[in-house]
Amino acid sequence: MMQNAENHHQETIQKKNGSGRGGNPSRASGGVARHAAKDGGNSRNASEAVSRQNATGQKVSSACPAALKCGGCIQPGVDYPETLEKKRSRLQHLLKGLCPVNRVIGMKDPYHYRCKVNAAFAYRNGKVISGVYAEGTHRVIPTDSCLIEDSTADAVIRTIRELIPPFKIHIYQEDTGEGLLRHVQVRVGKYTGQVMVVLVTASPVFPSRNAFVRQLREAHPEITTIVLNVNDADTSMVLGRRNITLYGPGYIEDTLCGKTFRISPSSFYQVNPAQTQLLYTRAISYAGLTGREKVIDAYCGTGTIGIVAAGLAGEVTGVELNENAVKDAVINAQRNDVRNIRFVQQDAGEYLQQLAAQGEHADVVFMDPPRSGSNKAFLRALIKLSPSRIVYISCGPDSLARDLQFLKSQGYVARQCQPFDLFAWTEHIETVCLLTHS
Repeated sequence: MMQNAENHHQETIQKKNGSGRGGNPSRASGGVARHAAKDGGNSRNASEAVSRQNATGQKVSSACPAALKCGGCIQPGVDYPETLEKKRSRLQHLLKGLCPVNRVIGMKDPYHYRCKVNAAFAYRNGKVISGVYAEGTHRVIPTDSCLIEDSTADAVIRTIRELIPPFKIHIYQEDTGEGLLRHVQVRVGKYTGQVMVVLVTASPVFPSRNAFVRQLREAHPEITTIVLNVNDADTSMVLGRRNITLYGPGYIEDTLCGKTFRISPSSFYQVNPAQTQLLYTRAISYAGLTGREKVIDAYCGTGTIGIVAAGLAGEVTGVELNENAVKDAVINAQRNDVRNIRFVQQDAGEYLQQLAAQGEHADVVFMDPPRSGSNKAFLRALIKLSPSRIVYISCGPDSLARDLQFLKSQGYVARQCQPFDLFAWTEHIETVCLLTHS
């Protein structure tokens, strides 16, 4: 079976560096750079912790006090274009003999791009702190702001930290299982400005929650919804399965490639929408759609790329295991009046195997697997469907190389490989590849 979609669309807190899909690790996992940390004294404003050259993001200063602690920054102090070249070099090494690699399409301003931010909390010297885990540990590094995270999200987290003591909210302790507040997640719609706050707790009983919500909204009127997520399991997953809406609709919306998408607490949605639009545009151009094609969008999540591509295709089928993601995908299609797309809640590999067994055919397959890539069962079923074009969107260069090697052995040739820097200043890279029959 394919990797469970819960692992694809939810983030985990691990004691190793960064585990989230596609460079989308939790703030609390130490997998992404955090900056302007506060260790007891006054925090440094993000603008004071970075060297900029006319807003082009040339260099992250090594003066960032968290840069060598959280484990997310790659070589602080290196020019941004140099980080892009390093990522391309790694791809060229991995894909040598498999596919030519284009230059990485970077960001105009690689700062404050992450529209989803998670925070961990702890006690230190009798005070509540919030921030990130030190690399390889679950020790929280106090952090007020981060140069790659949305500034509004960071500000909301700071306010929540200040509200914890007066409301007598106890921080959850992993060792004992005692306490209430486990994490806070803030998601921001880049183009709509809508803000969702998710309070992750070990119990649905939140003291004086109405007063808490009122004070938080008074401090941040930009907040459009607040959700209580109950995670009462002994798990490394950030989010639990139960959501209780405290304010607003329980979700936010954002626009991508001219379409509007609903984002719920557990929805997978790329953390860098600006770069994602460029990536999706390239992926759909690789598909060569003429309006007649039968398209499959595997690992479709909330249906983003399938809905965007549907206007150029004959029919689209999105396949996703996560039940909540499929519900959002159906709503997203209705919201955008897209009628030639349907969604199947099933493991992508199993679904393709069923289609292959029935002798079905697909003209184009979009595949956007988790970082671990696809397994042989999925790929063998993909071969039997015999699509004329495969558009492979990858967040894991190693698994991409492995899967391209297998597809090559089955008669497919990788024609194009276009990397996009969706995760500036981290080690991660997103890639879209076009494969056709040899």
